[in-house]
Amino acid sequence: MTDPLGQSQVLPYLQGLAAQGYHFHILSAEKKQRLQNRGHKIKAMLNHAGIKWSYIPFTQTIPILSKVHDQWRLNQKALEIAKNEKPDLIHCRSYVAAEAGLLISKKLGIPFLFDMRGFWVDERVDSGQWNLKNPVYRYLYRIYKKKEKQFLQQAVHIVSLTYAGKNELIQNYQVPESKISVIPCCADPEHFNAVKYSNEIKKEVRKKLNIPFHSPVLSYLGSLGGWYLTDEMLDFFKVLLQYNPDSVFLFITHNSPEEILSKARSKGIPEEAIRIQPAHREEVPMYLSVSNWNIFFIKKAYSKIGSSPTKMGEVMASGIPVICNDIGDNTKIIRGEEAGIVVHQLNTESYEEAVRKLTNKIYDSEKIKYLAARFFNLHDGVNSYLKVYQSSIKS
Repeated sequence: MTDPLGQSQVLPYLQGLAAQGYHFHILSAEKKQRLQNRGHKIKAMLNHAGIKWSYIPFTQTIPILSKVHDQWRLNQKALEIAKNEKPDLIHCRSYVAAEAGLLISKKLGIPFLFDMRGFWVDERVDSGQWNLKNPVYRYLYRIYKKKEKQFLQQAVHIVSLTYAGKNELIQNYQVPESKISVIPCCADPEHFNAVKYSNEIKKEVRKKLNIPFHSPVLSYLGSLGGWYLTDEMLDFFKVLLQYNPDSVFLFITHNSPEEILSKARSKGIPEEAIRIQPAHREEVPMYLSVSNWNIFFIKKAYSKIGSSPTKMGEVMASGIPVICNDIGDNTKIIRGEEAGIVVHQLNTESYEEAVRKLTNKIYDSEKIKYLAARFFNLHDGVNSYLKVYQSSIKS
C-alpha cells in the first residue's frame, strides 16, 4: 500500500467501496523503507475510511526462496485473518494473493474474487525474469500455469483489466463470459483535475524545474525499466528535438537521474533538455500540468494483452494527449487521434510521422478528459466492483 500503485490502484477503490458500507481488512507485503516513509500516512488514511490493515515484510534477500517464504507467510496471515473475521469474500489482487485466496476458499468455504491484473505467469517469461531454458524457471512456469488454471476455475468471479484480456480468457482459457468483468486501471478525476492549476501555478512549476515558458514539454510518469522502453522513448524525444530544439523531456519518476541521463548522453541528447523530478502521488498532477504531451512505450508481448497502464488514465484525466504503442485496449481508447497518437512501429520513420502530426495538431483537452471519464473514471470503477461484490457474495 506504500507503493505508488497501491495508492492509486487499491486505496481509492476501497475507500469508495467502504463508503458504500463494505468493511475491509487489507493484507499486503510492504518494503521496509517505503513503510518507514509513508506507512503512517497510509495508516491514517485507512483509519479515516474505517479500513483495517495488516502487512508482512516484502523480502528480496535470496532469489526464489525469498518469494516462497513470503508466499508462505502471506498464506498463513491471510488464513489467520479469515478464521478470526469470517469475511464474506476474499478479494485477491493478482496471482500471489490468489494463491492465499484459493487456500482459504478450500479450507473455510469462503468465495474468492480473482482480480487478475494481467497474465502474470506469462509476463514473467515475456519480461525475461523467467528464462525457460533454466530448469528451475521451467518448473516454476509449469507449476504456476497449473495454479492459474485453478484460480480461473475456482474463483467466484474474475476481473480483467482489458477487453482484449477478456476475449483471450473466453477463447483460449474456456472461461464463461458471464464470469468475467472488465475494470481497467482507473483514475480519480478530482485528483487529476488540471483546472486546479492556473497559468500562474504552471509558471511557478516551470520556474522550479528550470523549463522556459515557451518550451514544449514531453513528460513520462512512473517507474522506468521492466516493461517500459526507456531507450525507445528517448529515441522519440530525439526526433522531437529535431523538429523543435527547445523541447524538454520531463521524467516524473523516482528512478535514478544518472540512469536516465547516461542513456540520453549515449544517444546524443543534451542533458539540458532533460528534467527529472520525483513526486509523491499528491504532487503528480501539479508536475503533469506543464506537459504538452505524455509518452509511454511498453514492450510488446503476448502477456500484455491484459495490460492497462495506470498512467494512461491519470494523464488523460489531466487533459494531456498520450503518445503510446498498441498494447491492450490502447488503440480503442485513443480512438483515432482524438486523445493522442498510437505509434505502431517503434522506429525513426514512425516517430517522425507521429511528431509531424503532434506539432501540427491542437488537442482539445476537454475531449481527452471526456474519453478518460468514459474509460477510466474511478467512480465507474468503484460501481463496477460494487456489482461484482453484490453478485459474488452469498446472500
